[in-house]
Amino acid sequence: MSPVLMQGDEACAEGAIAAGCTFFAGYPITPATEIAEGLSRRLPQVGGKFIQMEDEIASLSAVIGASVGGAKAMTATSGPGFSLMQENIGYAAMAEIPCVIVNVMRMGPSTGRPTRPSQGDVMQARWGTHGDHPVIVLSAASVRETFDLTIEAFNLSERYRVPVILLLDEMIGHMRERVDLPDLDAVELERRGETTVPPEWYKPYENYPTDVPPFLPFGEGYRYHITGLHHDIRGYPTDRPDEIGPWLRRMRLKIERSLSDILLYEEDNVEDADTLVIAYGLTARTALHAVQEARQRGRKVNFLQLKTLWPFPEEVIDHAADRIDHVVMAEMNLGQLVREVERVVGRERVRRVVRGDGKIIRPPEVLAAIEELR
Repeated sequence: MSPVLMQGDEACAEGAIAAGCTFFAGYPITPATEIAEGLSRRLPQVGGKFIQMEDEIASLSAVIGASVGGAKAMTATSGPGFSLMQENIGYAAMAEIPCVIVNVMRMGPSTGRPTRPSQGDVMQARWGTHGDHPVIVLSAASVRETFDLTIEAFNLSERYRVPVILLLDEMIGHMRERVDLPDLDAVELERRGETTVPPEWYKPYENYPTDVPPFLPFGEGYRYHITGLHHDIRGYPTDRPDEIGPWLRRMRLKIERSLSDILLYEEDNVEDADTLVIAYGLTARTALHAVQEARQRGRKVNFLQLKTLWPFPEEVIDHAADRIDHVVMAEMNLGQLVREVERVVGRERVRRVVRGDGKIIRPPEVLAAIEELR
């Protein structure tokens, strides 16, 4: 395809169409509104449906219902709306209903600054809904990456029957870049599971060798119970530990056994490096610029961009930090994911570069942190 000038939010909408999305429900909110606007035009062109709901709670409710009906479905929001969605994110996790939630982060808390970038929703993306639950969270650092990771979010959601959250930030969502889109016919897409059993034998939460039972939509002869309560393999509420325990283990294992497929990252390494810089999202762009400048000054610095934030890539970071004296972690908040990095590599080895005032972290800030480690 020919190169195009595309906004990050537009790339998200186009990525959803490429992934096979046929349903979007949402409520306008800065800086994610352009995703809804784009899909309001594009979905009818591919036979899909767009609904503007009365609020964000209802938006995700509609998305969950559409997914149960067989549609690949998504919503998009920002901080305040993301907070409102947490109960339904937990419901989708409990009922193992695939869906995609895009959060174009802005400065908070509360209304905050709607047009300022932030990475302040990282911990909320993992722990915002209550209880132990599996979650996959991705983070994009460019317009093209937004397109690619939107497709990946749909694929992972369908493959593991789990809500997948894609984190952007205001600047990634609103910036425009020259993008070379792939041949859409060559894009690999995950399909809904199939089963050979008749409808009366189908058990939606049965333990399979793959840990992920096939998810069959309503309306095709399959009827089963869906609840936010702990349930047995048929979907009916249960209080029996011998039924809840295996379900909890399967929910955990379907993610833990698939880390090689879920964990996405990029490394830019040099030989005999003594410093590692870690970043994600928009901050990865400025951090990589600082790493390149540091190398020109004679410093041996490696770089790790995290594209999957949750499940947290412990082994990836542990391996990247092996035989490294210092780790510099940069993020646009007052210290969220850096705490996980410190847990893995040791707090004494980590130099924080953080800010939560709505200003981006610039290369000189990261470079200064590298230079201070001499």
